[in-house]
Amino acid sequence: MITVFRGGWVVTQNRDRDVFRGDVAVEDEKIIYVGPKFEGSADREVDASGDVVMPGMVNTHTHVAMSVMKGSLDDLLFPDFLNASFRIDADRTDGDIDVGAKLGCMEMIRGGTTTFMDLYYSEDVIAKAVREAGIRGVLCWCVLDEDKTTQSGNPLKNCARFCSTHKDIRKIVPGVGLQGVYACNEETCIGAKELSDREKLPMNFHLSETRGEVNEHRRSTGKRPGEWLADLGVLGHRGVAAHSAWLTMNEVRLMGQAGLSVSTCPVSNMKLATGGVAPIPEFCSSGVNVSIGTDGNTTNNSLDMFSEMKTLGLLQKSSRWDARVAKAQELIDFATINGAKAVGMEDRIGSLEPGKYADIIVLDGKDPNMRPLLPENIIGNIAYSASCLNVKHTMCQGDLVMEDRDIKTLDKDSVLAESEEVWRQLCLR
Repeated sequence: MITVFRGGWVVTQNRDRDVFRGDVAVEDEKIIYVGPKFEGSADREVDASGDVVMPGMVNTHTHVAMSVMKGSLDDLLFPDFLNASFRIDADRTDGDIDVGAKLGCMEMIRGGTTTFMDLYYSEDVIAKAVREAGIRGVLCWCVLDEDKTTQSGNPLKNCARFCSTHKDIRKIVPGVGLQGVYACNEETCIGAKELSDREKLPMNFHLSETRGEVNEHRRSTGKRPGEWLADLGVLGHRGVAAHSAWLTMNEVRLMGQAGLSVSTCPVSNMKLATGGVAPIPEFCSSGVNVSIGTDGNTTNNSLDMFSEMKTLGLLQKSSRWDARVAKAQELIDFATINGAKAVGMEDRIGSLEPGKYADIIVLDGKDPNMRPLLPENIIGNIAYSASCLNVKHTMCQGDLVMEDRDIKTLDKDSVLAESEEVWRQLCLR
């Protein structure tokens, strides 16, 4: 089947960052044409005239099943937030995890996210929900010390089993989710890295999110978390370090030397008041691949990558008193092609180029917040003016999962109704 997006402002995110008015043609799962006018026949045409056609966003750190807990853990000091979160997590069932995952996927579809990297347990349940939703999940099973988990059995073995059974499923990429140095001893960290390397799996982990985490690790090991993980050989090009706010330049250099990616989560860090600002310019100059994560709906209350992208830019500019850092084009790069690189898929997603998967979103160019819309301001409009509410169409790997703002893959009313009942059961205890 051939689908053509006609007459839009095409923001390719290719090597030259070309932007032009034209067409994007898709055959089955992949893009076959990006240019001024597609002359071939089409089975389906999408009128994108005056709209923005761009790659789907890549959210590189979240906990999608926690979407059903939104608004239950607001305005708490970080230790109190953690204790309450762990208490609710211990009571979760497969049924409410399924509802939470579907709710989160609906929010991401509505907001133009076509790929997300998740860190949680019960990723087999989440994988089923993601497949129904029709977007791509890079699902990293949570690994931590056995004496610190509510999982049944050994978390590393659970992760290995999940990755083995889900490695060939369409739009599901299994991975390793290392909880963080505060819950993972040396053996657990090394075991997770060995599994990632042996099976060529992505690995998502929390790193230096809070000053307390860093100071406690220094007291117990004599080293900062980044240095300790580097010395263990845990840092590597398949790793995506979430948060990464409390770092020294030495740690940044070690991360760059390892080919690591980071997933910066500015809204979550600000809402939890964990302090610290991720050193984005230093990451870029040291060879660290920068991507963006929303974190989960309990720490952010939103999975909106447009909002996250803008907030990241404003935080960097404000904290450094320099409006030149985190420029608009860089922000879009972080949310698309850099995100694709973080999850090991830069050769398949992240830009609109023939041969890549058709992960495409269309922003409504007629919405007032997007106008005036000209080649000269389109990048700035996407980075600073656009909202998740501007997304009209969302396609993932050739599947049009949202058309004219209508999600086509899930029973929306059922998921929404179930979500409120689950919230009452989990959060009113």
